[in-house]
Amino acid sequence: MSVPVIAIDGPSASGKGTIAKKVAAALGFHYLESGALYRLIALIALRHGLTAESAIADAAEHMDVVFQEDEILIEDQDVSSQIRHETVGNRASEIAPMATVRQALLKRQRAFRQPPGLVADGRDMGTVVFPDAWIKVFVTASAEERARRRHKQLIAKGISVTIDDLLRDIHERDARDSARAAAPLRMATDAAILDTTDLTIDAAIGAVLDRYRVKTRAGR
Repeated sequence: MSVPVIAIDGPSASGKGTIAKKVAAALGFHYLESGALYRLIALIALRHGLTAESAIADAAEHMDVVFQEDEILIEDQDVSSQIRHETVGNRASEIAPMATVRQALLKRQRAFRQPPGLVADGRDMGTVVFPDAWIKVFVTASAEERARRRHKQLIAKGISVTIDDLLRDIHERDARDSARAAAPLRMATDAAILDTTDLTIDAAIGAVLDRYRVKTRAGR
């Protein structure tokens, strides 16, 4: 029997990352934040002024990255906080449509599938990376609520930004992610939708765990 995968997809600031990480911890599964890989490439591209797709794809294939508990290391340097900056996130969204970059990362992403199981979050986990995922969930929330959440996160980090600017960025990022030719953001046909607009994080996590328990009782 193949290693079970719970694929959690959704747009930016929908809550998918927090949900996926907590579900993985509850089940004792491995965790893959696919967006972090794209943010890492974006950070490298920004640092080295890489603009050509071929150069960015080469960096994606050869970057020296280590995921170590809550730290993400590039060449032994912890860049966990740097990849969360809005400029890096926006650049990652611009890089994500590049087909050669996505291909370079596919093998890395699939290598996270190890016993006893994997919870993977992203935008194409259930459609492209793990199309045979045991459970697929598409997490969403209203754009206004997502902007409010992101604003709260950034203000807590001392980053000054307006909700209006964040709302505009979210709409633009959604449009780019949904319209790109390579692995666009879309819900898998066999995925369950989870709208977190009015849900607490605990309720959202519970909903995914409930699906897992039901599936377990029914048998794989």
